[in-house]
Amino acid sequence: MLTVNLLDLGYGIVGAATAPLWARKARGGWRERFGHTPELGFPNTERPRVLLHGVSVGEVSALRSLVPLLTKSFDVVITSTTDTGMERARQLFADSWGVVSIVRYPLDFSKSVERFLDAVRPDAVALTELELWPHFVGGCRERGIPIGVINGRLSERSFKGYHRFRRVLRPMFADLTFAAVQNADYAHRFEAMGTPAERVVVAGSMKWDNSVGSADAARGAAIVRSMGLDPEALLVVAGSTGPTEEAIVHEAWKLAGGANEAQLIVAPRRPERFDEAARYLPGCVRRSEHRDVAAHGNDARVGLLDSIGELSDVYARATVVVVGRSFGDLYGSDPAEPIGLGKATIIGPSVSDFAEMVRSFERCDGIVRATRETLGAELRSLLEDSERRASVASAGLRCVEAERGASERHAALVHGMVNGTTPRMIASGEWRDGGGLR
Repeated sequence: MLTVNLLDLGYGIVGAATAPLWARKARGGWRERFGHTPELGFPNTERPRVLLHGVSVGEVSALRSLVPLLTKSFDVVITSTTDTGMERARQLFADSWGVVSIVRYPLDFSKSVERFLDAVRPDAVALTELELWPHFVGGCRERGIPIGVINGRLSERSFKGYHRFRRVLRPMFADLTFAAVQNADYAHRFEAMGTPAERVVVAGSMKWDNSVGSADAARGAAIVRSMGLDPEALLVVAGSTGPTEEAIVHEAWKLAGGANEAQLIVAPRRPERFDEAARYLPGCVRRSEHRDVAAHGNDARVGLLDSIGELSDVYARATVVVVGRSFGDLYGSDPAEPIGLGKATIIGPSVSDFAEMVRSFERCDGIVRATRETLGAELRSLLEDSERRASVASAGLRCVEAERGASERHAALVHGMVNGTTPRMIASGEWRDGGGLR
């Protein structure tokens, strides 16, 4: 009990010290953050209950293909930490009420976790990518609730930080029932952190599965039209942009000479940057303005997608996509979604968080690499050369199709975790054939 109290005290001290930083942004759900979870509302209390956690938008989006596979057998509770992650979960799984419930993940104070687990009562927990907290893992251990990691990733940068505290963190990694990771490098890092090798499996990335058929071009056209842009014209979409990248993309678009009168839509990664991004895009029309096209005409050429959950649909309408967080000091964004939608896609040099995926696309000529200096020329080339554009897009689609199937493998592992057979499944290789699915 002393350790728990000291940890709670430490959380409190850190929270108070960093309050000037996190208090700058309005955050909702504070009652839920402290474990006061609302009624889940599952009508069938006899079915096992699986909790899937995704810290924010990207991790929640990775669950898109997995959840329908699990709801055949389980009630599924989806949790997220951020407001944007909660909103994304509601958008993705709005049609699954009764078998899916969406609630806030608690802060890792001991009482918050205790209240949360009392309310949710999961039979198994699967954490997307990696999100281990001492009280939560310890609380599950005390209640006999198995925990696995799905779509696991541990980048070299994160591993260096984790490894410095491996003596403290090792018990949490050792408690994992399984770690289903995206590639062999991640597997070695999980093992180095303390997860037994016989519980680690390379299951691939579920993001490959979510990149096909996940958007609606008609909705995308309606969004483009609502911004005063012409939904029939060529369109460059820069998605998940980071700090200053809006200016980089805007300048490259201008250097491309407005090839064939192409338009530009930019979608920042984080909502708190919407106003900043607008300053980098002089004269842009913001999606939040819901511009009256009938009154103003289709004279706009640059739009700012300052909304949540609409980027996929706008990708479906794009002619060329530029993947953000890859032209600055960040570590890349997921290129699989636009490529899976059949779009010629450009990504920058900074891709360490998605290095293996980008290498896969490069091997099949399914992606275009660019720097700040060459982005304008690559944009012009793809906009003007429809044959090159089609070649890059079709090669990317072939690569996506070859890599799909991770969601089925993850579903098999989660089934095995509920049934108490996952380690044996990994050892025997049953997961490769969808073992555990019924």
